[in-house]
Amino acid sequence: MEIGMTRHRLSILAASLASAFVVACAGRPASTASGVSSTGNREALLLDPSNPEWSTPAPPVSHLRFETTKGVFVLEVVRDWGPIGADRLYNLARLGYYDDGRFHRVNKEYIAQWGLNGNPAVNAAWKDAYLADDPPRSNNKRGTFAFAMKGAAQPRTRKTQIYINLKYNPRSDSEPFTILGTVVEGMSVVDSLYSGYGENSGSGVRQGRQGPLEAGGNAFMDKEYPLLDRIKRVTVTAVPSRHQ
Repeated sequence: MEIGMTRHRLSILAASLASAFVVACAGRPASTASGVSSTGNREALLLDPSNPEWSTPAPPVSHLRFETTKGVFVLEVVRDWGPIGADRLYNLARLGYYDDGRFHRVNKEYIAQWGLNGNPAVNAAWKDAYLADDPPRSNNKRGTFAFAMKGAAQPRTRKTQIYINLKYNPRSDSEPFTILGTVVEGMSVVDSLYSGYGENSGSGVRQGRQGPLEAGGNAFMDKEYPLLDRIKRVTVTAVPSRHQ
């Protein structure tokens, strides 16, 4: 009798512990795709480019999956091609910097570009967060991508903006861009991004016309250029390397 009662009490205790565990887990904030556990933490991180999280080394090869208003495309980033840039791009993607961003420069038969944050305060925080230059790897074939920069005469001008070549652009090969990888899925999605504004919706980093976009963020872009496609979110995975 005593043994039976003991077993009964143990089973009740085990059930109570299991129930408590479920409740505790349900009360925790869910992890986001970026690994940031709450909205507040994410916002604080985006406003602090000096946080060590932004320096996490990228895997040898990673896939960045962009969910956009036109569909999904995937970038394959190869770290050996440009470790400094690859680390920055990997962290911008995984920590949510590009989420809800606009493709502010799409020039048909040339490039598609993005990388201004939708929050003006974040743009201000990253204003001087320039990268050291990787060795040039400037072979601008269709589907390749790299950080935008101001040119050989102005080193250390890479920051957050990325362009994808919509066709082979040999005119860019003479400049010290560092190609970081290629589009491995959804190139037709990239081709379909709205291009009607061309160079008029802010243009590139060299033209000096992005100030209103940086200061106004998504509110400004949505008012002035309402047809721009946007990034819904980016998720990141490491993949086996196929590159030498």
